[in-house]
Amino acid sequence: MTRRTPEADIQRAIVHTLRVVLPREAIIHHSANEVGSGGKAARQRQAILTGMGVFPGFADLIILTGGRVLFLEVKSQSGRLSPAQRDFRDRVQAQGFGWALIRSVEDALGALADHGITTRVQALNPRRRAHA
Repeated sequence: MTRRTPEADIQRAIVHTLRVVLPREAIIHHSANEVGSGGKAARQRQAILTGMGVFPGFADLIILTGGRVLFLEVKSQSGRLSPAQRDFRDRVQAQGFGWALIRSVEDALGALADHGITTRVQALNPRRRAHA
C-alpha cells in the first residue's frame, strides 16, 4: 500500500521552483517540526525536539533573501491551519515578518511577489515587474 503525501509532494515542487527562481544567495529552509504519530517512541522524540527549541506551529518553509524574511505554510487543497499554526502566523505578522499559506507553486510565486521578493526572472525582465 502506497502512502499518499500530498503536502510533501507540493512542498518538494515548491522548493524546487524556489531554488530556480530566487537569487543564488537566498536561503530556503524547511523546519522539520513534528515527528508525527507513532506511539511512545514518537512522543519521546517530539518531547526531545520541543526541549531543543521546536516551536509549535512553525511554518514549513522560511525564505531569507534581500534582507527579507518570508514564512510559508504549505497545505494540500483541503488542508487547514491548526490552532498552533494560526498562533505562529499571528505572532510573526505582529512582528512585521511576511507569512503566507500556500497550496501550489503558483501560490508560492504569488507570495514572493506580494511580499516584494524579486526573483531572478523579474531581475532579468524589468518590464514585467513594472507592469505587474
